[in-house]
Amino acid sequence: MLVRSNEAGRATALIAIGANLPHAEQDARATCLEAVQALRDTPGVWVEAVSHWYESAPVPPSGQPPYVNGVVRCVTELSPDVLLDSLHTIETRNGRERSVPNAARTLDLDLIAFDNLCQQSERLVLPHPRAHERAFVLLPLNDVMPDWLHPRSGENMQALLKAVQGQEIHRIRE
Repeated sequence: MLVRSNEAGRATALIAIGANLPHAEQDARATCLEAVQALRDTPGVWVEAVSHWYESAPVPPSGQPPYVNGVVRCVTELSPDVLLDSLHTIETRNGRERSVPNAARTLDLDLIAFDNLCQQSERLVLPHPRAHERAFVLLPLNDVMPDWLHPRSGENMQALLKAVQGQEIHRIRE
């Protein structure tokens, strides 16, 4: 069921941003900032809040460089599938190559939640099926929407954050 909490035809979307490889002579954080600007430039998407930036160890552990992670809260009039297409376009423009699962990447944009929509299709699962297991999603999500409730489990941020304590992550001082 889709519950729209904003103006008619608009939904709140939570988008996780991550990168751990440089692209076009810029570091991962610069690429993440560029992705935020690309979201601001996307027709039908209005960025409302951007989290702090965090550095986290790769999940699962792999010997890759650490990731830079954040979350954007936006309002959109796009459907979840059209928004996902826009995210994939931004990734591609920033050098994202899809190879093996959990590979290092120049940019990763994940649609974490779309209002309270619960859906499972071959292309898109909402809410994101592993977001609740990852501190690198939950800590920045807490920055932009501390009252968020997981649409499937109903758990609040405090319970979700408690479950990921001990994962290697720290806030990047700006």
